[in-house]
Amino acid sequence: MAAYARIPIHREIEDCRICADHLPHGPRPVVQMSGTARLLIIGQAPGRKVHETGIPWNDASGAQLRTWLDMSPDEFYDASRIAIMPMGFCYPGTGKSGDLPPRRECAPAWHARLLALMPHIRLTLLIGSYAQRHYLSLSKRSTLTETVAHYAEFLPQYFPLPHPSPRNRLWLTRNPWFEEQVVPALRQQVHAALAE
Repeated sequence: MAAYARIPIHREIEDCRICADHLPHGPRPVVQMSGTARLLIIGQAPGRKVHETGIPWNDASGAQLRTWLDMSPDEFYDASRIAIMPMGFCYPGTGKSGDLPPRRECAPAWHARLLALMPHIRLTLLIGSYAQRHYLSLSKRSTLTETVAHYAEFLPQYFPLPHPSPRNRLWLTRNPWFEEQVVPALRQQVHAALAE
């Protein structure tokens, strides 16, 4: 990971315990940010592997996301350029059909404060329905598929994406237009935001 200057809020986030009683594996907030970042990635919440390592998107989902972005790990983990702020900062545990939803306390407690410290963000990737519901609210389409298909409506500020989890392979198979049409547009938008 590229080195970057830590700011005081990092310590506050590391010490956060607002939903500790609801986290079966305990709190371990995972974020990546700096005041110079130009691209912001907002996903769901860390998975088990990310919880164990403390490195965001350090799993199969992250590998798929970096493929979509056409980005190396060194580029992806350069916090001076790319910020990562999930809807829930800690691993919520596992449910019957995958990880539990991100804790609801997190985004209201932290997102506005962090966004105020990142004035150079040019593009925000909204990965999955939780991030899209929170940030697109009434302007989003009725389903994630429709929202992603109409991604251009949310530019230049937001780019909605499906979650890159291996569990979503069926969605990708059923929606070949995503990798054929949306991924090239995504790469163009991301590279433009980082080049400014």
